[in-house]
Amino acid sequence: MTLYLITGPAGVGKSSVSKVLCEKLAKSVLIEGDDIYNLVQTSHISPWKEGNHLEYFWKNCLDLIKNSLEFGYDVVFNYILSQQILDKIKATFPNVQIKFVCLLCDAKTLLFRDSLRPSDCQMKERCLVLLEGFKQKAFDERFILLAQDNLSIEDEAEMILRDTRFIL
Repeated sequence: MTLYLITGPAGVGKSSVSKVLCEKLAKSVLIEGDDIYNLVQTSHISPWKEGNHLEYFWKNCLDLIKNSLEFGYDVVFNYILSQQILDKIKATFPNVQIKFVCLLCDAKTLLFRDSLRPSDCQMKERCLVLLEGFKQKAFDERFILLAQDNLSIEDEAEMILRDTRFIL
């Protein structure tokens, strides 16, 4: 089994690439981090604000990943990941092949993609804050996949599947 971790700023295409990636796998589970975070309805606080419920969120995510792997599924998980969380995931699943991909694009493309989302899902300027954050995180270059005009979502998913450079 393989655990695919897809990260990048809001609007970069994590969900789109993850869905296509899952379609290419024989037996897969897609875990959308946003869906898990938004399980909390009352007392919901945005993840970047003080008082958030990230500890609860990560416990749920790690348990879902573990259960899915134990039942023989490849897992595609997408959310905004830090190096600290990436290290925690690696430590939690030491015997699992993990592929890690950080999707990035330029600011103009990011804002355009965000504008295509339903209005209640648009992040607007928050996308740019996240993009800058990812540029500063300085993940190893081998894990960066730049969204390019000549690469379709299908091409990106295929590259994630086949390219060994994404293995942690």
